[in-house]
This record gives sequence, C-alpha cells and structure tokens, in this order.
Amino acid sequence: MIVNEEAVKKILEEVKPAKLVAATKYVDVKEIEKLEKLGVTCFGENRVQAFLEKYENYHGNGEFQFIGTLQPNKVKYIIDKVTLIHAVDRYSLLKEIEKQAAKRDLEMPVLIQVNIAKEESKHGFEVEEIDEVFSNLKDYPHVKVRGLMMMAPHIESSETEKYFKMTQELLQRLQKEYPMYQLDQLSMGMSNDYHEALNHGSTMIRVGSALFK
Repeated sequence: MIVNEEAVKKILEEVKPAKLVAATKYVDVKEIEKLEKLGVTCFGENRVQAFLEKYENYHGNGEFQFIGTLQPNKVKYIIDKVTLIHAVDRYSLLKEIEKQAAKRDLEMPVLIQVNIAKEESKHGFEVEEIDEVFSNLKDYPHVKVRGLMMMAPHIESSETEKYFKMTQELLQRLQKEYPMYQLDQLSMGMSNDYHEALNHGSTMIRVGSALFK
C-alpha cells in the first residue's frame, strides 16, 4: 500500500479538530514516515508482532496507538510503547493492563469498547454492562479510561448514523455520572463512514484504506 498524498491532505483537513489515527496494519515504516511528512502524527496498529518490528525501525516523532483486538498475554510487549489502547473489550484485558502498568509504575490510557449494535461477530462490552465496568474502575488504578470505542456494522454508511448517535449519547451520560474520570475521547469512524462519525462527536477516526492507493 502506497500513501495517497492528496487523500491524506484532504482527510486531515476534513477531520479537524478530531484526530486522524492512520490505520497502518498493512503499511511499512517507509510509508509511515511519508504519512508523517504530510502531517499525520498518530498511527494505529492491529498486530503485536508486526507492530514491534515497525517500532524498532521507526525513527520519527509520531505516536503509536493499538487499535485492534488485544490478547491479554500480549499486553506486556506493548504497554510502554503505545499512547492509547482503543479496544478494551473484556475484564481479563483490563486486569492484565492494570498488572503490567503497575509493574512499570505507569498509567495506561485506554478506551472501553462497546458493542453498540449487539453484533455477535464484534467484540466489546454490551451497553447493559457498561455501568458495571465503570463502577469497577476503582480496582484498576493504573488504567486511565478516557472514553469509548466502537465499530459500526458493515452496512450503508447512512444507516450507521444511529449507532454513532447512540454511542455519543452513552458517552455523554457516562460523563455526567462518572465525573471523576476524564472521559473526553470517542473513537469511531473508519474509511467508509468517518463523515457520519464526525457528525456525532467522534474525537478520533481510524482510517486505513482511504489514505492509500
């Protein structure tokens, strides 16, 4: 995959003031450095092994975030290398992030993944579980929850609006009910539906294919 300069510049402008997280799963370090020269400062990785190789060879000033499904046994490899873990989708992952962050005496910013459309094929906590998750956060002092992450169903982008709206409203409710946490991030929207996500308060979009040719 090769960087599409025009597309990158256009999307960077469109998403402001939200953050563009360039999904770089299939992209090598050379293309990541090209993205950085165009003004992209944040790169989202999905696979731990591939990410570690890139991390070793990357010499830029950008930040890496982990945007894919993360197995608890892989947390220790990335905990001190990423600035945010997007897809915290189960308690075993929360526990492991707490354990590894405590070991290194650091706070790990994360997002709670919510399965807003109740899809069997998607990971994430059900909406009905979210309050229980937030009421248990005091047990994870090294985990710093910053908001929510979701993935819309694979349907027409115009039909995804309602799921973005539901996630936005859920975050707004959590902000009121759990003011002790700095819940200011909403990670939603990908290459095919980021415009709709931005209409409903997304603060970071995870875009891959639209940036490349």
